[in-house]
Formats: sequence, C-alpha cells, structure tokens
Amino acid sequence: MKTAKDMGIKTVAVYSMADDKARHTRLADEAVCIGPAPTRESYLNVERIMDAIRQTGAEAVHPGYGFLSENAAFVEKLEAEGVTFIGPSVQAITGMGDKLESKRLAQAAGVNTIPGFDGIVTDADHCVHIAKDIGYPVMIKASAGGGGKGMRIARNDDDARDGFRLASQEAASSFGDDRILVEKFIDKPRHIEIQVLGDKQGNAIYLNERECSIQRRNQKVIEEAPSVFLNEETRKAMGEQAVSLCKQLGYYSAGTVEFLVDSNRNFYFLEMNTRLQVEHPVTEYITGIDLVHQMIRVAKGHPLRLKQEDIPIKGWAIESRVYSEDPRKNFGLPSIGRLYKYTEPLHIPNVRCDSGIAEGSEISIYYDPMICKLVCYGNTRKEAIDTSIKALDSYVIRGVTHNIPLLRDILTEKNFVAGSLSTNYLNEVYPDGFKGKQLTKADKQRILSVASCVYSKVDLRSYIFLNERPSTAKHKDPSEWTLYITLLGEEVQCHVKKIGKEFRVQFNGDTIVLQDNINLASPIIETNINGKPEVLQLVSKDASGKYQIVYRGTIFTLLILTETASKFLKMMPEKPKMDVSKVVLSPMPGMVKSVSFNVGDTVAEGQEVCVVEAMKMQNSLVAASTGKVKRVNVKPGDTVGEDDVLIEFE
Repeated sequence: MKTAKDMGIKTVAVYSMADDKARHTRLADEAVCIGPAPTRESYLNVERIMDAIRQTGAEAVHPGYGFLSENAAFVEKLEAEGVTFIGPSVQAITGMGDKLESKRLAQAAGVNTIPGFDGIVTDADHCVHIAKDIGYPVMIKASAGGGGKGMRIARNDDDARDGFRLASQEAASSFGDDRILVEKFIDKPRHIEIQVLGDKQGNAIYLNERECSIQRRNQKVIEEAPSVFLNEETRKAMGEQAVSLCKQLGYYSAGTVEFLVDSNRNFYFLEMNTRLQVEHPVTEYITGIDLVHQMIRVAKGHPLRLKQEDIPIKGWAIESRVYSEDPRKNFGLPSIGRLYKYTEPLHIPNVRCDSGIAEGSEISIYYDPMICKLVCYGNTRKEAIDTSIKALDSYVIRGVTHNIPLLRDILTEKNFVAGSLSTNYLNEVYPDGFKGKQLTKADKQRILSVASCVYSKVDLRSYIFLNERPSTAKHKDPSEWTLYITLLGEEVQCHVKKIGKEFRVQFNGDTIVLQDNINLASPIIETNINGKPEVLQLVSKDASGKYQIVYRGTIFTLLILTETASKFLKMMPEKPKMDVSKVVLSPMPGMVKSVSFNVGDTVAEGQEVCVVEAMKMQNSLVAASTGKVKRVNVKPGDTVGEDDVLIEFE
C-alpha cells in the first residue's frame, strides 16, 4: 500500500471480521469486509473477494504473502473478469505450486534437484515403504505446501507414520490439498534462496541471495542478505540456474527459488515460491530496488529496466521475525492477546519495521502470529548485527508473549556471529530448548543495580506532592537504601547511595556506578553502568515489591523488599505446586482437532492423547507418564486457552 501510494495508485483492503481494526484496513483508501474470522469463510473465499473487486471497481490485485497468493484458480477468476493479477501466470503458479511438477520442471531447466519419490504417497504404509527405499532421514511434505506448513522430518518408521498423518492434516487445513510427497533429507544444510524478477517480454534477472537457515518447524526466524557462506562463483551458479528456471517457465513478476546448500557448497533445488517472500526487505536494502514497485510495473506490461550487471550487493541487512510466541516452548508456540503497549524502535537509524499491527491490536488464534519484520542495515554484517541488537532491546511489546528473547540471544551467539549456520541451528545451539538469557555474575550485578535504582527512584517520587502549599516544616529526602533483592531464587543484600547525578550500588563487596537518568514514565531504561551504555526495559512494578525488567531480551522477575518486609516474607507459607504429570495442559491457545482416549482408558507414557491446532499448525500432545484417564475436558472443535487442562489422569 505504501508503494502504491508513492506511485499514485489507490488501494482497497479486504478484511475478515477479526481484522476490522487491523492496520491494513486503515492504510487503504477503501476497506471491504469479506466474512467471518475462519480463513475459508474470508481470506480463502474467492467469491467474496471477487464481490469486493466488483463492488469497488478494482483494476488489479496484489495477493500479499499467503492465502491466495499462489492459487491458480483465483488467478483464472481474475483473468475472466479482466482484473490484473500482480504476480506470475497461471502456468507458472501451477507448475511451481505442485512440488512434484516443480521438481520435473527444475530438472528440465538444468537445476540441481534432491533425490526423492516422483509420485503421490497414498497412505502411511506407502510412506514408510518409500522412506526405506530412499533411506532415512527423509522429508515428508505437502505437495501444495509452503511456509513450513505440512512438513515433517522422519528418521524411522514411526516418525514416517506420524509425519504422514500430521502433515496431511496440516496440508488439508492450510491448502485444501492433502497430497504428500517424500524426498531425501539433507542433514545440516543451509537454506539459501535466490530472489528473481522477470517481465512479460522474456527478460529475467536474479537479485542475489538470502540466507534463511535459522528456522523452527521449517519456518524462518532470522534472514540475512547476502549470505556469509557463498562465494561469487556459487552465487553466480545458483543465480543462473534460478534464471534458467524462470525462462523455462516463462516466469514474470517477483519470485524466489529456494535451495539447500551442503557444507561443500553443493546446492539442490527445494522449491519455488511464485510470490513475494516475507523476507524481501533484506534484498531491497542491499540492492536498493523496491520489489513491489517492480511487480506492479511488470503486471502493467512494462519491460524490466534493470540488467543483471545493474544489481549490486551494498552493505548487509538482517531481518528478525518478531512473533507472538513463547520461545521457551518448542522455540515458539503461539501466544494471543491484546497489545496494550507497542512501540517500534524506529528512532534508531537504519531500522525498518514492516508490521500489520499497532498498539491496541488483537493477536488471535486464526492467523499467523507474526508481529513485525524487524529489518536492520549496516555497511558490514557486524554493523547490521549491532543495530539489530539495539533495536530489539528498544522494542516495546506488552500484552503478549513474544520471541524477542530468542532473537536477541541468537544475535550474540558465537556460531551465528561466526556465520556457522544450518537449518538445525536451534536444536544444536539449544539442545534442551531455549531457556532465556543465561546470566553471568556480571549480568546479575547489572540487573540488580538497575532494579535497586528504579526502586530508589520510585521511593524518592513518593516524597513529591503536586500543588503542595509551602510549609515551614522541613523534611529531607532519603539518599540511602538497604534492600533485599531476590533474583532467580537467590536473595542479595544491596546498599544504594545517591550522590549527585549518580547512584552507587554495593553488594557482595562490589560497587556499581549508574548514571541517574532513569525516567519512570518511560518503559525504556537507557543508562550507563560503570561507564558503559546499557538498554533495559521496565515492564511492571507493584506495591508488593515485584518488579519485571527486560535485560538483553529476556524478562526477569525480581522481588525488592526492605529488611523488615524480607524478614516477614520468610514466615509466609508457600503455595503448593500442581502435579503436571497427572494432567495434559494446552501449551498454547488453539482448537482441539482430535482426542485419542476416553475416560477409563490406559495411556502409556509418550502416547498422543490429543491434537491442538494453533495458527494453522497441528500440535501433537502426549502423556507425561503412564496412567488411566480420569477425565476428558475437551472434544474436537473446542477452543482452548494456554494452560487449560485437557486430560486428567488418576
């Protein structure tokens, strides 16, 4: 919409009832409601979208990233009505939308391909048979899939059976097509994709590569351009194969050819996305080319003005996908809620935020949980990383759990900094899952010192009375505090002293000096600790002494008490904890798709008891221990919240 406005083109937004206050509805010149929240009744409902086109007299449709962006039947409907589709032809979408056909076309264009089964998998037994023939590990994926939906890795027969079942269910739910294919899974590959651009006159170019190796559940987390791994020779070879595929298809518009690249820089065709990719801004940063502008020009019939030699690699760009997810749960299970506070870090130079939400927006269970694409640029990779870190530290999001702690941790992790990546990065770096920022002694001291200064500032504020009449009574504001602060279960005594424009904090024989520039009205705390700049966030504070502070991406809860309060707290009884081995809790909000057991059934440890669908992903929930089912609290079709008790055992 921003690009269209720059080009003098008016826009129409379509939206579901759940998105009536969404940002895109406010940015457009007109907005039309096309149905209820479920995608099949709104964003996947072709007839309602066609009605909106007729109603507004729209001349062209840009499909965005998902939903109908690669739906050939939709494009045919548009063409029949004389409406321009800002994307490729029906033939290109059909050829690349089916993974089996796309592989055949890629081979015909001279593109390197991955070994696999050239046909449709009929059932779970057939899937196991094929997997054995190819040799484990294998990738089971939806033929009509994309965006990580309907994909499972199988390393044995049991994995193959479960993978076939779950992948086909996800495929049917997301694409209305449950066909599945199987191919060899390449261990520890890099995921590197080539951005292509073609016109209707037969011209095609490539706009360099994007490194998208850091993924969870086959969905990208961090992308960068260019790739630290590719040399000029490999980049040229991959680009030329991608262009060859475009010319084989007669492809026009923007598109992406995705490759898996092994440790020896051998590369294999994975798939082609016949649409604009979510991560396209990193390519725009290093080339200076507005891809949406080019798509609109091509759709109008204009030839490309760009030649291959016109495409530069200037600087480095990194995109961090900010999601409404809890990264401590399988690297990111969806979270829902209303954003009661939301501030993007746009005050930092070379930062771009592409977001469809704003303060007050609702994150629902119906759609993808992405909040924003945070894109940061630098002349070098280090500059881009440093800018990304500062931007993440300054990004204020309240109301939902988000994945900034994971993003922030990755950007400082030694393998990422060194450029040593693979699609298995998260599992290798965090084998026991992501636990948040792991604190050193120096980290703890920084958090404790800032927390004690915030407490002192709050205490000083309590001595200020607005509109107070002048009084002859004299009082002296406190300048010293002795506090007992509990962080990660450890209580530390802190002595705070305010001297001029500084705070001096002493604990365990160490002294920390902080600049007194903390503004209690701002969620961002920008201060200097022992002369070094540090950015933290104050999430909340209450009268009981509970403070929540964000330090390097992760929220830490502290209890700050006076000596008397600390002494009395130790006399309070502790609340008993729930025995979670006797229940199955929903790890995220979603909809129950199936329940495998009834009351009285015996369940073995590790057996699947139900499947919960959240934001188009199927999540299999298993029993933590062997036992007999005492109560089943849900049935298929029920909507559940995070930590709802689904199944109880005796």
